Amino acid sequence: MTLGSAVGVAVMGRRVPVWRSALVGAFFGTLPDLDSFVDYGDPIRNVTYHRGASHSLFYLSLLSPLFAWLITRWMPSGGFRRWWAALWLILITHVLLDTMTVYGTQIGQPFTDYPFGVASLFIIDPLYTLPLLVGLLLALGGRHRANHWGLALTTGYLLWSMAAQSWVETRVERELADRDWPVERVLVTPSAFNTLLWRVLVMAPDHYYEGFYALADGDRAIAFDRFERDRALYESLQNDWGVQRIAWFSKGFFKVSARDGVARITDLRMGQEPFYSFNFVVAERVDGQWQPVPPQLQMERPDIGAGLRWIVRRAQGQPLSPPRVKSGDGESSLTQEPPSERQ
Repeated sequence: MTLGSAVGVAVMGRRVPVWRSALVGAFFGTLPDLDSFVDYGDPIRNVTYHRGASHSLFYLSLLSPLFAWLITRWMPSGGFRRWWAALWLILITHVLLDTMTVYGTQIGQPFTDYPFGVASLFIIDPLYTLPLLVGLLLALGGRHRANHWGLALTTGYLLWSMAAQSWVETRVERELADRDWPVERVLVTPSAFNTLLWRVLVMAPDHYYEGFYALADGDRAIAFDRFERDRALYESLQNDWGVQRIAWFSKGFFKVSARDGVARITDLRMGQEPFYSFNFVVAERVDGQWQPVPPQLQMERPDIGAGLRWIVRRAQGQPLSPPRVKSGDGESSLTQEPPSERQ
């Protein structure tokens, strides 16, 4: 929404009142995400169809002149071509920004449904949003150049996020070269709300490793924790559409697990062990056999306060283990774990 307003104000300039171009930008900058209110039939479909056709570069490019025509019926002073350029940029920058996150955005529809994701930016990052917001507010107060500075700073921040991600990826590659692990794929993505602390996910056939690297860590080795994937359970469930869909959508960064007679598949990209945003029940054990059930979304929510405290301290380079479990007083524990106890 903020990006859409800033782009609208930048393109329209003084041709229309700033508040109007900001309002139009906010509306059309939000428009692609309205698909999140569509019920596609079950939680897996809702998650994997989100950011689909509504985020297609092709479809949005086709719709932008129609939207511009409608707007000029309300505000003819802006001019059709200028509104067309503004609305196209508002829509396209929205989906390109979404592509910077790890979620997966199907910008290539209808030619491909591949969920593109650079994974260099967390879905909510204050250091990206604040310059946009401040610049926009100053522009609304008459300081138009501030909006351009806000856009420039946030663009620079996106470039920084990709540079930092690339640097951490190179660091991880060097470290994994010294470990005898059967690596299938590696994901490097920022932890919540920042680009100083990065989560590293290493997938192997039967298990996966999770570690964290702060830019302040320097040459300190990454401490990885190992977790099981239950390959045998996956093989028994792999013909289920929901299991196949999450395996595809997550680009192979998933696990299956069983507990209390219930089988789940988890997208490992969003969250951290053991707290994940997308954890789906897909089967139940009946008479010794796994039977598919309608998918159910389950979320493991961490203690937000403890998690934020850990991120702040860990981003400063303190060798703290992640808050993986609840302690007896109901708060996630933050402890300094000796490297010898970890992989």
